[in-house]
Formats: sequence, structure tokens, C-alpha cells
Amino acid sequence: MRSIDGRSLDLADVVAVARGREPVRLAPAAAKRVDASRRALEKVVAKGALAYGIKTGFGELANVAISDADVRALQINLLRSHAVGQGPPLRQDEVRAALLLRANTLAMGYSGVRRILVTRLLQLLDRGVHPVIPSRGSLGASGDLAPLAHLGLVLVGEGEAEIDGRVLPGDKALAQADLEPLVLQSKEGLAIVNGTSVMAGVGALLVHDGLRLVKDAQIAASMSFEALRGSPKPFDDRLVSLKPQPGAREVAANLRRLLRGSEIIPSHKGPHKVQDPYTLRCIPQVLGAVRSALSDAAAALRIEMNAATDNPLIFPEGMSVSGGNFHAQALAMALDHVALGLAVLAGFSERRIARLVDTRLSDLPPFLTKKSGLNSGMMIVQYVAAGYASDNKVLAHPASADSIPTSANQEDFVPMGMAAALKARQALENAARVVALEVLAAAQGLEFLKPLRAGLGPRTALAFVRSAVPPLDEDRSLAGDANRILEWLATGQFLEAAEKAAGRLA
Repeated sequence: MRSIDGRSLDLADVVAVARGREPVRLAPAAAKRVDASRRALEKVVAKGALAYGIKTGFGELANVAISDADVRALQINLLRSHAVGQGPPLRQDEVRAALLLRANTLAMGYSGVRRILVTRLLQLLDRGVHPVIPSRGSLGASGDLAPLAHLGLVLVGEGEAEIDGRVLPGDKALAQADLEPLVLQSKEGLAIVNGTSVMAGVGALLVHDGLRLVKDAQIAASMSFEALRGSPKPFDDRLVSLKPQPGAREVAANLRRLLRGSEIIPSHKGPHKVQDPYTLRCIPQVLGAVRSALSDAAAALRIEMNAATDNPLIFPEGMSVSGGNFHAQALAMALDHVALGLAVLAGFSERRIARLVDTRLSDLPPFLTKKSGLNSGMMIVQYVAAGYASDNKVLAHPASADSIPTSANQEDFVPMGMAAALKARQALENAARVVALEVLAAAQGLEFLKPLRAGLGPRTALAFVRSAVPPLDEDRSLAGDANRILEWLATGQFLEAAEKAAGRLA
């Protein structure tokens, strides 16, 4: 059972709830803060002042006063009018992440909502009611307006939701879960839509997966390193520590751990090339930088997930303060950096595949096949990897560098945060496929060095691959083999096997 208090969610919590379906409750202290915030909001309403979104319209319509009789209608109209999302729906784990993060933001106690709104979001999670949320439509300011409007409609019995594998109208989905539609009160519609919970939910899941992929990439690199007879001297801690960029020293330590017990490394001591190519020699510097980009994004997400991101915010003394906490510039830029890092990771991996299949560079059989000519071997493995690596170069262009003003120029600089999140998600999928292809090629390369055994990490990774993917003796379709390895990366089985032998990677 996880507990939300608006202040302490981490990426692991999001994954546990979004994918592991761990139940969630509202912490008692947070419940008290939510109640106090509602009482403070009611003071604002009682004063009769034109508080934004409570007694006024939205965006450019902020100066339009709303009568007391229309305050409730204002909130439901907000959800209906903003639910114009387009494109493929978000994945179920992303929807669950968004529900959790929206509840956590409201649990901070600065949104002025009733406690039932927070607990109802948690009930949707607990009972498996997943709003259908189109993936496109958010600009990241004023938060994820369109996606969160689709989420909010289900709370009031409208929109659509998936439950038990079926998509139903919102009211029917709630009825199946034994829940009643909510009747929104003042500010509650605005508190639902005004925030960064959707892009942060997507971001939290992809950054969690990206950090694991960086470890997978190090294992794949260690396999290629052994197959290409690299020298481990550049991984010496004395050398790497003299340039203490974040991540590099950790990656170098991981490589030393993975390569322990290698029989291949001692076999090519003596007269040898003076320096290895960068894709072997600079693994700590390059993958360390990628690791740092993802770690920085994780830090930005932890802040965003535990922040008050709606507008206006309600303070205990009964004051409504309008500001810009919904603006996702920091998150958009962090997720753009993730996409850049994953483009680097994919390109770095693809260059080792290219080296493995080129007999002039590898001293291995052409295209990693004994009967080249009759067989094309792993020639096309590099082609496919090159295609994904190239796609990631396009995705590395920052979404946050763009802005198209909206709401009649009231919202005149927007961060395109959701685009950054979806772009980074695609970059992650592409990079994972390139790493899977490197594992496939490097495993084949290691076959030609037998009976010499690689270090503990690559040796175990090779054995794990061979448990279901046989060596390539004659040409066959490799699509299924690559997909099998990709699945092992996604489930964490590949990493788990290597760490069991070599030790936990940093």
C-alpha cells in the first residue's frame, strides 16, 4: 500500500502503482490539509472577489465575471470545452500514472478542492477505471489542459473509460466500479485540468525505463568490447576520476565489474593497437553523459510530481493567488535532454554494430557469418539499427525550443512539454531496439572467440541469450530473435541475469 501526501512520490512509486497496481491511500495529514484548503477556498468565495477560475472565465476570458448561480456550471463547462484531445490514446500505465500524480498534487492542500475529489481519483486507480485520454492536445501550459479534461469528464460520468478490457461511456464505467459521478463544486474543474500530471506521468515511466536501458547498454557494450578485443585500460579509476563528469566514473566501475574474469582480455596482451576506437575507449564518457541526462530528468520529475501545479493556489488565510506553476518549461527541457541522450545512446550502439560486422575493423568473419557470400549473416542488423539511430537524431530536436501563442495571446509562450514527453518516449523505444540488435550481434561475435570466455557480465549475458536464441550458422530471419531480446530488456530479465553474475550496476 502506497500513501500519497503531495510531497514524497518517487519514480519507483509511480511504476509500482501504474504497472504493479499497488493500492494507494491518502495520508491522514494530507487529508487534513486538503480539508483546510477547501475551507480557505470557501472564504475566498464568500468574499465575492473576482478570483480567477472561481468567479471568472479562463485564459483570455479571465476578466469575464461569473454569477454565483453559474459557478458550478462553469466547472463542468470547462471540462467539456477543453476535452478536444486527438490522436492515439495514452497507454494504460500512463493513464494510471497521470491519475496518481493528479491526486498527489491535489493532496498538497493548495488547490481548494474537496477531499472526495482526491479520494475519487484514487478509487479510479484501485478499481481499474482508466479514462481514455488522447495523447495529443497539450502544450504544457496551462498544464495538460486537454488530456486532463478527458480524465476529468469520467469523474462526472461523461467521456469514456476502459474497465476490465472494455471501453465504456464514463457513467457506465463508474457504475460497473460501483462509483457515483461527482458533482463538481467551485474551482474543482479547474483544479483537475490545470497542471502537468499527464506529461509528468509519461515522463516518469520513460525516465525509469531509460535509466534501466542505460545499464542494458553498458552490458551490450561490454559484450561488443570483448568481441572486438578491447583494452580495459581506459576504464582505470585513476584516469576517469581526473575528469569527474557525472556518470562517467560509475560507468567505468560498471565495466570493470562486468569484465572481471575475462579470458579474452589477457589473450591479446602484448603487441596490439595502441588505442581502441572511441566506441570502445570512451564508453564511460559517452554513456556516463547519457546516464547524467536521465538522472537530471529524474530529479526534475521528482520536483514536478511533488509540486502544486494548478492555478490559482489557495493559501490558508483565505487568499487566492494566481501565478504560473502550471508552466512546464523545466520539465519540457529535461525531457528534451532525455531524447538527446537516447539519440546519443542509439548512435553509439549502432557504431559498435557497424564495427562488429565489418571484417576490416573487427578481425571477425564478414558480417559475422562463416560462409559469407552464400550467407549475408548480420549485414541487415546494422541497417535496421542505423534506421532507428537516424530516427532518433530527428527526435533529438527540442520541442521546448518552439512556442505557438494560444488563448488570444494571453498564453503567449508555451513549452510544448507533452510533445517533449511523447518524443522522448519514441526515442526510448528506438534506442531499446538498437541495444537489442547490438546484443544480438555481439553475442554472435563472441561465438568466434570460443573457447575463450568473456568477463562475468558478457559471459552471463551470452549464456542468457543462448537460452532461447541459437548462434547464426546459416541465414535465417532474425526479427524474432531481436524481438525476444527486446522483451528481455523491457522486463528487466537481461539486466537481472548479468547483475546476478557480475554484481549490481551503479
